[in-house]
Amino acid sequence: MNFTELAKTRQSCRKYNPEKDVEEEKIAQILEAANLAPSACNSQPYKVTVAKGSKANEIAKATMGMGMNSFTADAPVMLVIAEGSYSATAAMGAKVKGNDYRSIDIGILSAFITLKAAELELGTCILGWFDDKKIRSVCDIDTPVRLVISLGYPEENYPLRNKKRKNISDYVSYIK
Repeated sequence: MNFTELAKTRQSCRKYNPEKDVEEEKIAQILEAANLAPSACNSQPYKVTVAKGSKANEIAKATMGMGMNSFTADAPVMLVIAEGSYSATAAMGAKVKGNDYRSIDIGILSAFITLKAAELELGTCILGWFDDKKIRSVCDIDTPVRLVISLGYPEENYPLRNKKRKNISDYVSYIK
């Protein structure tokens, strides 16, 4: 599958097959692809925690506040992405320019994770609704959690939805 085909078929999965676990080899391939994600000064300022079993269930529950994300109960793997430390060069650049590059780098990392998962015929959903304090406790981490990605096999015959996107001309301009 070429990149455009991959981008067209990757979607947020909201119905996982709870009977099918994700193979360790596929998780390793996803993490290898994530390791190739570019970051400011190659600092990779994030921490990824892979949760399975009862820990994945605890994290899923921490994403379900106010009736949100109930589908995560069936995701066999939860990837928790928390802030990590900058390299000295990236930290200096962030301070001088007033830009938190960690957020940008975590976004790029997430794209690599979700696209590699799609290539492996796995479903993902990037979650921004969660209980940070609870997830930090479950994962024993002391930095802010920025995203959680649910991961698993979609239910059989899970439909590919049409992508609704703005017209490119609505957000792209050319200058000379």
